[in-house]
Amino acid sequence: MTNIERLLEQHFGYSTFRPGQKEVIEAVINKQDVIALLPTGMGKSLCYQLPGYILNKPILIISPLLSLMQDQVEQLKRFGEKRVVALNSFLQMTEKRNVLQHLQRYRFIFTSPEMLMNPHVQGAFSEIQFGLIVVDEAHCISQWGFDFRPDYLKITDWLDDTKRPPILALSATATEQVVKDMKNYLHMKEPFEYIHSVDRMNLHYDVVQLENTSEKMPWILEHVLKTSGPGIIYTQSRKKTAIYAEQLLVNGFRAAAYHAGMEAEDRQFIQQQFLTGHLEWICATNAFGMGVHKDDVRQIIHDHIPSTVANYMQEVGRAGRDGQEALSILLYAPNDEDMTKFIVTEDLPQQRHVEQFLAYTQQGERPTVMLDMNQISETGFRVLSYWMQNLTPEEVQQKLTAIRFSKVHQVDEMKELITSKKCIREQLLHYFGQTLKEKPAHCCNFCGLDVGVILKGRKQLEMKENIASWEGRLAALLPNL
Repeated sequence: MTNIERLLEQHFGYSTFRPGQKEVIEAVINKQDVIALLPTGMGKSLCYQLPGYILNKPILIISPLLSLMQDQVEQLKRFGEKRVVALNSFLQMTEKRNVLQHLQRYRFIFTSPEMLMNPHVQGAFSEIQFGLIVVDEAHCISQWGFDFRPDYLKITDWLDDTKRPPILALSATATEQVVKDMKNYLHMKEPFEYIHSVDRMNLHYDVVQLENTSEKMPWILEHVLKTSGPGIIYTQSRKKTAIYAEQLLVNGFRAAAYHAGMEAEDRQFIQQQFLTGHLEWICATNAFGMGVHKDDVRQIIHDHIPSTVANYMQEVGRAGRDGQEALSILLYAPNDEDMTKFIVTEDLPQQRHVEQFLAYTQQGERPTVMLDMNQISETGFRVLSYWMQNLTPEEVQQKLTAIRFSKVHQVDEMKELITSKKCIREQLLHYFGQTLKEKPAHCCNFCGLDVGVILKGRKQLEMKENIASWEGRLAALLPNL
């Protein structure tokens, strides 16, 4: 047994590495920048956790979501690690100040791209000798950086490239272009790349063609009544998450809605109930899922066309992490893509916003007045402000036009995936620049799929007769109280 394997067993209780872990960790220890693409459930977090005990310097992990940070912090604490902290909005001002004053005492420090933009945080971090900087879910640089969370494009700008530690970019999926964006915006130096196949042989794909959107609700209810969970139903609107959850509750399911408009504490509570098995189904927008480590999810159902193939791959990859059979179902009705295109472009700044921003600036007023007057959404202003600081107004117009075109094109790619009548698995691998070597039985509906073979029948749960009432719903969510 090598020294690195002894440390693995000592700190985490594992005797062997999963594919890719050892190669990535060895490259990190050798002070190389690394891009590691490992499928969901392959243990990406170990690739920075073990180096934390080898490098003997603080590890900075830049993470996209509060829930993901908290999950990783709790996981490390379960392994006995006490020198870990999440520097985020959950901390009170005094707590945040105390953490920044004593950074050197921590082995693992989690934070967000937005927190990194805080000058006080940057100042405190610049005084620390980090052993490694990790960008978790690094595909978000491309997925969110250009139009949703532009701070993702600046997360290493505060670093001195001549003195900085190695950078580790982790993700489950990334196209060749996304990998290029990682290298570019993270200022990586000839990174070592470990790219595992995105294929999951135990995951099967089904596309159900319906005549109109009104058929989706009854189809989902009938299907869920007959088949086994746990599962996630993804929909595009917050209102529909509640409608789906209510209908499932009425029909005897332990279910809950989840979306970004809910309070953070409520979202964490529902997520925990799902993880512990007290909820059978989550009805959610795409705000749910990243960093949720539940091994026995059997089904992912989409009632819409996801905005990109990459998003679809991320979402369906949350099923079957235990290696057992799992199913992804996408319901499609004619012109579904129009709604998705509207949603993905709705918050993008328009030409008039560029002109208004410029006018306020020239008049000596703060452009934030656009928000005060409800002339633009918060997301739209954040995107506009970023590009107006970096480009001329004419270049901003061109950039926004290019972003809009790219988003519409990505929806068209997703539509092609589900309507071409070609093997879905083969198309997915091709999208990520990989080649399919083997097809499992019941690969997808275009290759031949028997859902009954993949999914077991549902076990009936004992539910209260008044499940539709508030008391019944609360009892279903909190069976031990």
